[in-house]
Amino acid sequence: AATAPGKKITARLKRTLPVRGPQAPTLSELMRWYCLNTNTHGCRRIVVSRGRLRRLLWILLTLSAVGLILWQCAELLMNYYSASVSVTVQFQKLPFPAVTICNINPYKYSAMKEYLSELDKETKKALETFYGFSEGKSKVRRSVDEWNSTESDFFQQIPLLKVEDFSRTATDLHSGQKRKIEGSVFHKDSSIVNSGDSNDIIGFQLCDANNSSECALYTFSSGVNAIQEWYKLHYMNIMAQIPLETKEKLSYSADDLLLTCFFDGLSCDKRHFTRFHHPLHGNCYTFNSGENGTILSTSTGGSEYGLQVVLYIDEADYNPFLVTSTGAKIIVHDQNEYPFIEDIGTEIETAAATSIGMHFTRSRKLSKPYSDCTETGADIPVENLYNKSYSLQICLHSCFQKAMVDSCGCAQYAQPLPAGAEYCNYKKNPNWMYCYYRLHEKFVKEQLGCQQICKDACSFKEWALTTSIAQWPSAVSEDWMLRVLSWDKGQKLNKKLNKTDLANLMVFYKDLNERFISENPANTLVILLSNFGGQLGLWMSCSVVCVIEIVEVFFIDSLSIVMRRQWQKAKKWWNNRKRGSSGKAPQPSDLERQGHDNPVCIDEDLPTFTTALRLPLPQDSPLPRTPPPNYSTLRLETAFTEQLPDTLELGQH
Repeated sequence: AATAPGKKITARLKRTLPVRGPQAPTLSELMRWYCLNTNTHGCRRIVVSRGRLRRLLWILLTLSAVGLILWQCAELLMNYYSASVSVTVQFQKLPFPAVTICNINPYKYSAMKEYLSELDKETKKALETFYGFSEGKSKVRRSVDEWNSTESDFFQQIPLLKVEDFSRTATDLHSGQKRKIEGSVFHKDSSIVNSGDSNDIIGFQLCDANNSSECALYTFSSGVNAIQEWYKLHYMNIMAQIPLETKEKLSYSADDLLLTCFFDGLSCDKRHFTRFHHPLHGNCYTFNSGENGTILSTSTGGSEYGLQVVLYIDEADYNPFLVTSTGAKIIVHDQNEYPFIEDIGTEIETAAATSIGMHFTRSRKLSKPYSDCTETGADIPVENLYNKSYSLQICLHSCFQKAMVDSCGCAQYAQPLPAGAEYCNYKKNPNWMYCYYRLHEKFVKEQLGCQQICKDACSFKEWALTTSIAQWPSAVSEDWMLRVLSWDKGQKLNKKLNKTDLANLMVFYKDLNERFISENPANTLVILLSNFGGQLGLWMSCSVVCVIEIVEVFFIDSLSIVMRRQWQKAKKWWNNRKRGSSGKAPQPSDLERQGHDNPVCIDEDLPTFTTALRLPLPQDSPLPRTPPPNYSTLRLETAFTEQLPDTLELGQH
């Protein structure tokens, strides 16, 4: 079928007419069209302004406005992820926290002597060598001679050393022989190695069991610190080999530790305390642990309505080398938290009444993207070894214990055991001490990655403590009070109580004001969008529709033009290659098409007189002239040979 004349003219117009708008053939034409049609006044003024100076000023003003918009929007976006802190105080009945109490001395020294006899012997020998300290012959029982003889070998391998001078030589206190110091030197009391008089420096050397040349000397400017650190090192090795059931019997029972108990004005006893065994503090007892499903609460503040206990410390049965202070340690914590006595415990004096007033605070932080905290710890790649709710301390201790097992092949005694691991001891792990000290050094320097992995908890409870101390019992009441307490416990103690063996503890709420500290987003999405709109309107007289227009023109249309030009170039190259191989002349259909000759253009409107006038003339054709008239067409009578009857009648009238 023949093509209609109207469609032919439309097709010719599409191939020849210049194009404006998104279908422009070049980016410059697209940008000019955008500036003339956009709602942002600055862009339009760049195009329509006359004179280079005025056009340059409008370019600078427009670019400055765009820069200010980007800067202000970036500030708004950063402020969107900030949080505001709100504090709410309310008065209500408060749940009483868990209170964990431990004797500073973990085990009865009288019961532990048979396990520590060789260690005590070496320690006393070191004191005699260093400071001339001497005691009579020890009356320690020797019921476990095989145990002690085995441990003695390890004391000889890691003896105390006295650094003679700066020539890296030291005296072995066990044998009295001098040895050369190899490896690194770590001063544990300060960052300065060999501070003070070198004759006062005492320490011990640890070497890699697999490589005797790999050694480290740990020195202390204080002989007390050196002896205690060395004693604890061997002490942990001994305790790691004793079964848990035996250690629980060697420590204090609830009857031994607790003399009297009152809570909220009512009497309480050991049934209100839950025992758990701490590796470094022996048997500890938690009041109001919540294990039976009941958590006690209080509706009145003041010392009369809190927890009041009298503790029996038994100073005479303390280990003289393990601990140097007398009293108890307590920690106030939530029922779902693990009590880290060694980290944040509060010490209680003997012969004194210690009052601890509490203020309760609950805190809630926003998680990502506002802060880097964790809700439950499930997103932290560290196994929780404590079976309690997540905390930063639990994560750090668990991470170190896991690194200890992976690097040294055994677990450190002061922390819970991972599944399938066992505590380090000389017999099975002769290299564990050197490995532990090296690993702990990396942990302190944050080289293990634990501080980078572990995060703060988003929600936590905190009891702010205020401690006050008074002399107890008073001079006038001391006699009768000690007599009564001795009578109550006389059948078990078999001796008269001394006030230095007693400690009075009171834990209570100073008031029932609960503070709740929470973080809230400083901005919402609605406020953020409103601020964006205000900045766009202030600097560019622009709206959301304008932003959509910018995205369409500068991204979609510009990309379309670039891709179309590349496609045309590739197609032209391919056609030229085909013609070169076949030797054919270029066809009219092969000519590059521009403007409306684009598949995107689907305008099927017929051409108008105005568009026809805009058609370009052929390059090699002469200008069109008006043709001469055909005079034969002026002869109208030849065109109408017969006259109609009605016209004849009209003519007669």
